[in-house]
Amino acid sequence: MKSTRKIIFLALLIAIGVVLGIVENSLPVPIPIPGAKLGFANIIQLIVIVLLGYKESLLTAFLRTFIVAIGTGNFSGLLYSLPSAIFSTIAMITIYNFFKDKFSLMGISIIGALIHNLTQILVAVAIMNNIRIAVYYPYMALVSLFTGYFTGIAVYFFVKNSKKIIGDGEII
Repeated sequence: MKSTRKIIFLALLIAIGVVLGIVENSLPVPIPIPGAKLGFANIIQLIVIVLLGYKESLLTAFLRTFIVAIGTGNFSGLLYSLPSAIFSTIAMITIYNFFKDKFSLMGISIIGALIHNLTQILVAVAIMNNIRIAVYYPYMALVSLFTGYFTGIAVYFFVKNSKKIIGDGEII
């Protein structure tokens, strides 16, 4: 596709990611673990990695996280969410580019979720200067297995069906 179509497609994906992020922030999580979320916006993150590439996915991580913070008024949460989004995106990019023959999209997504939560915990430990916060990581990691798997399945079906509609050639 031409670069204009690519920019429009990326803008639409970022907008969808922002909406998913804002909706996710407004939903109560049925798990009593501070910081646990369902990870709906990460669906968009992995779609961008698969369909558009690493530069676009890093841009998406930054813009999506920043705009959600503005939209929800949660600027202190940006301290946790921005590094987490960037590091999990870098991890997923690396695995997708070098090990996609060994990891499914579900596996890549789970690793991204694990890195996202690990980064959040490390940032919290640094900000609060309290290593005891790390006790939450095993619980968050357990949640990551399920949310990451769900995200990976959603991306798998999206990519599979988008290729049926557009064709197996270069999508964008």
